[in-house]
Amino acid sequence: MSKHAGIARFTYNWGLATWQSLYQDGYQPNHRLLRTFFNNHVKTNLALSWLKEQGICQKITEFAFENLGDAYKRFFKGLGGYPNFKKKSRGTDSFTINSGGKPISVGGTRIKLPTIGWVRTYVRVASRREALPHITTTKFTISQRAGNWYISFTFEQELALPSTTMTIVGVDLGIKVLATLSTGVVFDNPKARDKMKKKLAKQSRQLSNKTRDSKRYSKQKLRVAKIHKRISDIRLDATHKATTAISKNHAKIVIESLNVKGMMSNHKLAGAVSDANFYEFRRQLEYKSQKFGSEIVYAPMFYPSTKTCSNCGHVQPMPLSVRVFDCQICKISLHRDQNAAKNPEKLLVLSRSL
Repeated sequence: MSKHAGIARFTYNWGLATWQSLYQDGYQPNHRLLRTFFNNHVKTNLALSWLKEQGICQKITEFAFENLGDAYKRFFKGLGGYPNFKKKSRGTDSFTINSGGKPISVGGTRIKLPTIGWVRTYVRVASRREALPHITTTKFTISQRAGNWYISFTFEQELALPSTTMTIVGVDLGIKVLATLSTGVVFDNPKARDKMKKKLAKQSRQLSNKTRDSKRYSKQKLRVAKIHKRISDIRLDATHKATTAISKNHAKIVIESLNVKGMMSNHKLAGAVSDANFYEFRRQLEYKSQKFGSEIVYAPMFYPSTKTCSNCGHVQPMPLSVRVFDCQICKISLHRDQNAAKNPEKLLVLSRSL
């Protein structure tokens, strides 16, 4: 798998460097043209014979060029930055393989990968290990994080029909808590970054004392990577549980459009905002709402949901230190997050009545 990931990284970097060179010379290349030249002229070079070693799936170069083409498409559409060269030192290798377009059976605790052969697999659910579902797919993407290898694939599934008993719910994302619903349900924020801050700082200091590229440096670097992975896994687990519960039990979900980029520019809030996983929360809601048949409605980005009374609509200042919203007009008293969650829901109801 490391060899496959290395070939995919080499192919991607070669394609990116060639693309940049051709563009500077006045040409307009594309990933298909680069792939054809690579297969006909570069792979035949005896100095690069390791690209065609026995036991290596040759489809990985094809998908590497497709990934490069997708990266440029996102860049030209303004959805991402300019493609960067991949580095082995980052420890996030990945590659994609298939079986020539033929369906591949998946299920149980083993998978037969094209060319590579049989590998043991499992799905971790909470603290349990479960077998993979028995389905068919067309390709696999295999990635490496902190010394562990992961496999991902897609398969078709019937969409669930929305239930007539579902309701409209407003969602307020926060820092102290992950999310607060207008129904009063609160999803706690595990704050994995804060809990593991001391351990991460200690291991990072030990890494800085090691000689770069030595064996002890590599071992210590893996320890630091595993802590980062642990933080990410805890954060994702809480986000998945919250987004699944919200999209599965409500027909319409009203959530405000947050200026996450602006929040991240504030160095006092950046760490807490990244730990709250705002972007990932919204991304998961978008695809899970399609899966469970619910609908997402976005409130305006600068709608003052925190400062607005959900009962009478009065707007008043609300400093971050004040955790309870006491309306100066109707005298209602609510937790600031629940009040903020009720406002997007109320906004949707009012817009429909008009």
